[in-house]
Amino acid sequence: MKRKTEIAVLAAFTRFALGVSLEIPAQAQGRGGGGNKQAAPAAAAPAPFVAYPQRPPADPAKVARGKEIYSVNCAFCHGEDARGGDVGPNIIRSQILLNDKDGELLSPVLDTGRPAQGMPNFKFTAAQTSDLAAFIHSFRVGGYDVTRNRPATIVVGDSKAGEAFFKSACAGCHSVTGDLKGIASRNTDPRGLQQRWLMPTAGGRGGTGQAAPTTVTVTMPNGQKMEGRLGRIDDFIVTIIDADGISQTIRRNGDTPKVEVHDPIQGHRDLMPKYTDKNIHDVTAYLVTVK
Repeated sequence: MKRKTEIAVLAAFTRFALGVSLEIPAQAQGRGGGGNKQAAPAAAAPAPFVAYPQRPPADPAKVARGKEIYSVNCAFCHGEDARGGDVGPNIIRSQILLNDKDGELLSPVLDTGRPAQGMPNFKFTAAQTSDLAAFIHSFRVGGYDVTRNRPATIVVGDSKAGEAFFKSACAGCHSVTGDLKGIASRNTDPRGLQQRWLMPTAGGRGGTGQAAPTTVTVTMPNGQKMEGRLGRIDDFIVTIIDADGISQTIRRNGDTPKVEVHDPIQGHRDLMPKYTDKNIHDVTAYLVTVK
């Protein structure tokens, strides 16, 4: 009996692991062979285990809206097919997106961003986040990406239109004869160049070094001023880090003390939700000519 039980357990485990039906030979049905007994019919095979079950199709209009949001805000980092770009990782197989249903797990990430990884925060509405999630979920998820939907080149914009946009939106802080002189020579890969002008935290201004840190000036009621790198700020405290790496936390009560935050890429953050897909391609097409 013990031998019979062991064989039955082994067969059940094998069926589960392989996802196939396994019939136990009649001569193995107990001690002594039992060759004159007919084998019991095999149990129905369990449904095969699927590592990445596919989602039912979403509303095409919802997916289209999500694609527009993704193309403007996310594609330059995570790739047009969400499987990762030169800077951002593959997100369709991330645990957050795999477990997400309608943007409820994606929303906190978008609200706070991932500053350590160079990802800014995005203030989308709940409906926009839901549309964005629907678009990302529309990609088939698998253990191995057989194909990648990557274009031969991203330089597909109108350089003249890009120059006009640059002069209207960027020239107040940047100059192609000053801080951006030779930017295309320093960044020969158009993908990297596009990432750097969109969000300099990923590679520094002009693609050299790291972007300058965010600093803060705190003016106390008695007029004393303290300046340093911003460590943390919320409605109740502000933390300043001095040149020696020593941090000091100051309590806040409304507008007292006066706090001025100096973010060197605030202009980029402000423009991020305003760019259209065409703006991004046009400016990149212009900047690749700045050698």
